[in-house]
Amino acid sequence: MQKEIEIAILPERIEDEQHIIQQGIKALRLNPQQVKGYKIRKRSIDARGKQVVYRARVIYYIDEIPVPDIYENNFRSVKDGKAVIIIGAGPAGIFAAIRCIERGLKPIVIERGKRVQDRRRDLAKLNRGGIVNPESNYCFGEGGAGTYSDGKLYTRSNKRGDVDKVLKLFVSHGATTDILVNARPHIGTNKLPHIIEAMRESVLAFGGEFHFDQRVDDILESFGQVRGVKLANGEEIKADHVIVATGHSARDIFELFHRHNWLIEAKAFALGVRIEHPQAIIDQAQYHCQVRSEHLPPAYYSLVEQVNDRGVFSFCMCPGGVIAPCATDLDEIVVNGWSPSKRNNPHANSGTVIQINLEDVPNALKDPFALLNFQKEIERKAFAVGGGNLVAPAQRMVDFVEGRISMDLPENSYKPGTSSADLNEVLPTFVHEALRGALPIFGKKMKGYYTNEAILVGVESRTSSPIRIPRNKEDLQHPQVKGLYPCGEGAGYAGGIISAAIDGINCVDAIDLT
Repeated sequence: MQKEIEIAILPERIEDEQHIIQQGIKALRLNPQQVKGYKIRKRSIDARGKQVVYRARVIYYIDEIPVPDIYENNFRSVKDGKAVIIIGAGPAGIFAAIRCIERGLKPIVIERGKRVQDRRRDLAKLNRGGIVNPESNYCFGEGGAGTYSDGKLYTRSNKRGDVDKVLKLFVSHGATTDILVNARPHIGTNKLPHIIEAMRESVLAFGGEFHFDQRVDDILESFGQVRGVKLANGEEIKADHVIVATGHSARDIFELFHRHNWLIEAKAFALGVRIEHPQAIIDQAQYHCQVRSEHLPPAYYSLVEQVNDRGVFSFCMCPGGVIAPCATDLDEIVVNGWSPSKRNNPHANSGTVIQINLEDVPNALKDPFALLNFQKEIERKAFAVGGGNLVAPAQRMVDFVEGRISMDLPENSYKPGTSSADLNEVLPTFVHEALRGALPIFGKKMKGYYTNEAILVGVESRTSSPIRIPRNKEDLQHPQVKGLYPCGEGAGYAGGIISAAIDGINCVDAIDLT
């Protein structure tokens, strides 16, 4: 027999198996001999009271021996299966490839960037020298933007598909089982590359293909039916099903659709800055302590406020993290954040953004590129104001709100460097004003948040795609081209690793094999 209950566990007892068993014996009024084991199903930190505790949903095995969970994949060879071309090897593309294997289809994954390990050299040049390789950076390459941007697996996408299936696929390829249990699962930028490699090896072992350093320059179509793709080197690969999973920064794909007169449309996205505090400030605020217990992870936060009828919200919060340069071209500044698995860096950062709506940009209802061009303009302004070489414009928080250029900047994690600037020169007025209004209010909600020890680094502009590629609700195909499946974050149907992975799976499931 199994019984599931919720218990509170002090942080220093979270690894104490006997303590957890005793909690179950007491709560369920059992004899000690009856409890043969337990399994934590879900676990989260509750910091609402003076004493921080873990809240855990625990399954106790009563008079029966627990059977260990086995995470294996029932894959089969697809060497001679029907070909499905997948453009992009980010989360949507990789999980689409794995789902192809499960369905007996042969995935042919085409990725403009490099293998996950080979990307490291280009990222080193990006961080140390401000040198951008437009085909290999934080956005392009095996694993996509997710590989080197944290590996956060928290999602609200439960209605879109099977989140547990995605998490278990990660576990079967090397992730720890903690991601199945923790309320905010996280793999870490240092561990995710090896897991992505293992997924690629699974696809290859069962007959799938990966083609790296190969950019798709055209999608072949005849009489409304997709026929394959043409690569930059002139090679053509034929298939009756093509999944477009190119991510939010593959702007040339939008141009490709426009050339063919295939429907695309402007889509709202969010714009703002990356805000970084010393991690100790966040720990003190969230855990009500002077020094965080060694038994607690670095604290995170989530903040939202309405200012001038606009929502200002934190996004992609990275405890113990790093601000990263995520430009994909030579004359732009784009920042993002990531954390290693231990989240042991001295700073905490979060995107803090405002939604840009179609009515904010002239002609956006008619011109599908209006918001994309608006995004480009802001990124280029940030580059110019920063002074070049990927040096980012930045300001201390209180200085930003009170309209002063900072005399100096605090130590921070952005490796290419920061330059003291007036962020009002970079951000649109309505974004600047909304941020100025929200930050002091955030400080009232979270003690210590509003401080000049915090730095605002511009700009956080790739929260999502500013263009959507339409698709039918029923079969997920583009309304003008049969066999063409817009997919994931770049097409406008996902907003993170899990939702992108789910969308990749859903697109493969939509392929009619009859």
